[in-house]
Amino acid sequence: MLIVGLTGSIGMGKSTAAKRFRALGIAVLDADAIVHDLYRGAAVPLVEQAFPGVTVNGLVDRARLSLALAADPSGFKRLEQIVHPLVRAAEAALLAAEFARGSQIVVLEIPLLFETGGDQCVDIVLVVSARPDMQRQRVLARPGMTPARLDQLLSHQMPDAEKRQRADFVVDTNGSIAETDRQVDAIVALLANRRGSAYQRCWA
Repeated sequence: MLIVGLTGSIGMGKSTAAKRFRALGIAVLDADAIVHDLYRGAAVPLVEQAFPGVTVNGLVDRARLSLALAADPSGFKRLEQIVHPLVRAAEAALLAAEFARGSQIVVLEIPLLFETGGDQCVDIVLVVSARPDMQRQRVLARPGMTPARLDQLLSHQMPDAEKRQRADFVVDTNGSIAETDRQVDAIVALLANRRGSAYQRCWA
């Protein structure tokens, strides 16, 4: 089983690329979706203990958590220490299910793949990338997003240029969705007969 790590900075088009992989019948494990589930379950008491007052009705309130992190940026490290082991356990379980199913390719969609060292546990790294002005335009169109909030998020992410340099493949998402889809299709065709070792090395 070949594990593809799909990553890229905020607003670069990870969701668009992931959607294409799914359309091609390839399983995509979304780290952000796993975190959302954890914020409704296993992570709730741990996050509340580390950041008192950020949970409401048994759920982590992401807006309150963002405010707490803005007030105390050192909290990002504490949050990572809580969430990352839980995410990794969930990913391992999902990968085991795909391996048992005989999947040839599985995609791990992880925004902070390089920042967390996750690139060591995938076979191929695919980075989605767009111009800085395109990135800002996309992100600032999101509800509740501000330039200050975007700058804070970017400060915790590896620069796009470095991600592109470390990638096995780069998908340029400046153009249309159809153009992005064609790039993903071409990469999948190249990977069709590749065998991976990351599952046995890191996840089994």
